[in-house]
Amino acid sequence: MVDDSAQLYTMEGIAAAFVILATVYLVAGTTSIYTPGDSHITDMQLEVLGNDVLLVMDTPAEEGEESNLTRYLRTWNTPDFRSEFGSLLNNRTTGANDTLQFAAGVLYRKADSKINTTPFGFDGGRTGYEQAVRVTRLATIPGKPTGTPTDFIDRDRVVMLEVLIWRN
Repeated sequence: MVDDSAQLYTMEGIAAAFVILATVYLVAGTTSIYTPGDSHITDMQLEVLGNDVLLVMDTPAEEGEESNLTRYLRTWNTPDFRSEFGSLLNNRTTGANDTLQFAAGVLYRKADSKINTTPFGFDGGRTGYEQAVRVTRLATIPGKPTGTPTDFIDRDRVVMLEVLIWRN
């Protein structure tokens, strides 16, 4: 036989279901879910930082002057490039300097029309577990700089400076 107590149990069950749903909603709303897409934010920040450093180095101090980056490539001055790039890359406005590492290379066309890459400078450390980001900059250099590889043709050319940056 059905009496009023059955209705009471039904109403109690519905109320319990609402309490459980409210609890699940609150718990799900307060937790953050880490998605794989979020992990690339730091890579994008590194890429922007690297591009900014190359832009600063490729901007002449005065109109009509040669930029530091072009001068380093023209004279094949890897120690000064390494020093300035590392300094600009790791400087912070407050606190200790960052610990970013880099390796640079120059890509150029050889006489047989093949592309060759030669190292241009790195910070000395090849450690770290993070993936590297790549930033590039094109530069025009006249002739054959002293210290370049033997297959570097002696004429005006556009070369690509490629820098890999990673966190230590």
